Amino acid sequence: MMRQYELVERVRRYNPATDEALLNRAYVYAMRAHGTQKRASGDPFFAHPLEVAAILTDLRLDDATIVAAVLHDTVEDTAATLDEIRSIFSPEIGALVDGLTKLKRLDLVSKRAAQGENFRKLLLAVAADVRVLLVKLADRLHNMRTLHHMPAEKRVRIAEETLDIYAPLSGRMGMQELRDELEDLAFRNLKPDIYATITQRLSDLSARSERLVDSIERDLSAKLEARGIRAEVTGRQKRPFSIWSKMERKSIAFEQLSDIFGFRIVVERLEDCYAALGVVHTSWPMVPGRYKDYVSTPKQNDYRSIHTTVIGPKSQRVELQIRTAAMDEIAEYGIAAHAHYKEAGGKDEVGIHPRLATESGAYQWLRRTIELLAEGDSPEEFLEHTKLELFQDQVFCFTPKGRLIALPRGATPIDFAYAVHTDVGNSAVGAKINGRMAPLLYELANGDEVEIARSDGQSPPAAWESLVVTGKARSAIRRATRSAVRRQYAGLGRQILDRAFERAGRSFTEDKLRGALPRLARISTEDVFAAVGRGEMFSGDVVKAVYPDFKEERRTGAPSLQQPPVEGAGRLTLAKDQTMRLTFPDSAAANVTHSEAIPIRGLDSDLAVTFAPNGGAVPGDRIVGILTPGVGVTIYPIQSVALAAFDNEPERWLDVRWDVEAGGGERFPAKIALQSINEPGVLAQIAQVIADHDGNIDNVSMKRRTQDFTDIMIDLSVWDLKHLTAIIAELRGKRAVSKVDRING
Repeated sequence: MMRQYELVERVRRYNPATDEALLNRAYVYAMRAHGTQKRASGDPFFAHPLEVAAILTDLRLDDATIVAAVLHDTVEDTAATLDEIRSIFSPEIGALVDGLTKLKRLDLVSKRAAQGENFRKLLLAVAADVRVLLVKLADRLHNMRTLHHMPAEKRVRIAEETLDIYAPLSGRMGMQELRDELEDLAFRNLKPDIYATITQRLSDLSARSERLVDSIERDLSAKLEARGIRAEVTGRQKRPFSIWSKMERKSIAFEQLSDIFGFRIVVERLEDCYAALGVVHTSWPMVPGRYKDYVSTPKQNDYRSIHTTVIGPKSQRVELQIRTAAMDEIAEYGIAAHAHYKEAGGKDEVGIHPRLATESGAYQWLRRTIELLAEGDSPEEFLEHTKLELFQDQVFCFTPKGRLIALPRGATPIDFAYAVHTDVGNSAVGAKINGRMAPLLYELANGDEVEIARSDGQSPPAAWESLVVTGKARSAIRRATRSAVRRQYAGLGRQILDRAFERAGRSFTEDKLRGALPRLARISTEDVFAAVGRGEMFSGDVVKAVYPDFKEERRTGAPSLQQPPVEGAGRLTLAKDQTMRLTFPDSAAANVTHSEAIPIRGLDSDLAVTFAPNGGAVPGDRIVGILTPGVGVTIYPIQSVALAAFDNEPERWLDVRWDVEAGGGERFPAKIALQSINEPGVLAQIAQVIADHDGNIDNVSMKRRTQDFTDIMIDLSVWDLKHLTAIIAELRGKRAVSKVDRING
């Protein structure tokens, strides 16, 4: 633990006029306040605020900030009060400690359970005095350095929060050195195996490339010196998190990275930046598209530097940053560096942009946000003004109520909906982005305000799984899809069992079925319903499990639908409503009335329904259902030749009926085969006929049968049998079409 005199010495190195008595008073006060408190590591709690203060001395901050760092946990964790701190130290220090205490309550701002305290409040806590933020970032850095002492679950949560909030916020404040360390510490805790692998490979690469790095440094220094440019050239290796992020972003392997090493050229004067750039570009070829001038156009966080990439010695791609010493300090320490220059009397050193000598642009941004709040702007207007690129590695969006949602780049409103809540994602049907309707596949940008439109009856399509980018959304969609399919099978199974028990003349309740679960080897009634719906369990077996004395009279075969009715076979009858019905005289479908048949609405029905793969079925067709394991019910027209394959499986035959209204807006599949004359424009004529009749072509296949004729197979979507018949009749009237038939495979 740092001793009292060591703290004073650290401050005195950069500030000889420091108030030594103030620092000593803060040290003793905090040590007594924390007393025997311990951290998770077992170290005295007082060691933590001292380490936070030490980090801030590296940033050369003023006495008040250092004292606030030493005292920052006293009000929150001890019996100390703000009034006491104001009286013993000063109102300024009291205000800083107060700001840090409030900010501590906003800790875990990225955690869902605490996000009621939204982003606006976070900015409010730090915008009043930027030193509050500096102490908070130093506090987070030391906590991350000692995170390994925490339980695993808490480590993950804190590391995620650091990547979500504090590391990007450090970058927005221009404190790149601090941001890099926060990212690497979080990375090490979130993905320890990947971190260890990348670190080892970087170590091996560094050992192999040491001579090459030294050679490039010498070559650059010599070329610059020959042109009269005094410069310090240093090579540095990229950080593990930066490398992993690039590998993830570009989907490339470690070996494919060409810019693991970067070089920095620090010159004395502003004009030397461009002179050094000329030396570099005349010595080695530049990589197109890799030149950026942040000197003439600084970043919003005041970062200034020239970036370029060249093909250097031994065909090695070399990434270069060219800047002055003042720019270098601002690039590493951000607003903390500005505080140093401001204390020095606001001198405008050569190479410093004029506005940077008076106040940091990042701090000005914070000031503007607090001014907007002071003017009484609405939260919506406030959010609009904060839509700057605060978080550059992620997309941060907002709900209409101001809740902050952090998402990866490339995220869509679907990802956003699931980030809000799984139920919101499952019921999402549309989105408004910044008040305007947008597709659910819209790529979200920083600062977007997203409003999700919901429908209680909606469930997510399975195709969404391949469209989202977050793991939470993918797993939730996968679960919802499985659940929806299971509900379809269970609904179908329930209807099948209702009719099976009715045909058997036995009563059916879930309580009775529950008593038979051991005999059916199922855990719940829902499992039974789903198994029957999938065709994995036959309804007759369930009836016998519930009523062991039930004797089912099975017939030996299904009806031959291509032959005249015979005794014991299925029979087509004309019901009172003048519709053709198929009935069977056995337990599979005996004496079925119109109301007993399972209603079929189409592919979007609540049942697990598919249509005959080779020809489909349309309303108006006389139909029969075949129960197929793992598929559900497949609907065939009664004239389909494919039904002969199920003659010996009577337990799979189901009585079904259409349950669609005229003009219901749903199309059904059908297939037609045409024989046409082989001449130009025939296919266009056929397509025009179908289009004129409001038919939809799903697929077309063609085969040249002879020199003069072509066979054409067309998959159609039509409203009903009348619609299909009209299309076929029109096609038969075309001179170029010699034959048209409907396929009933």
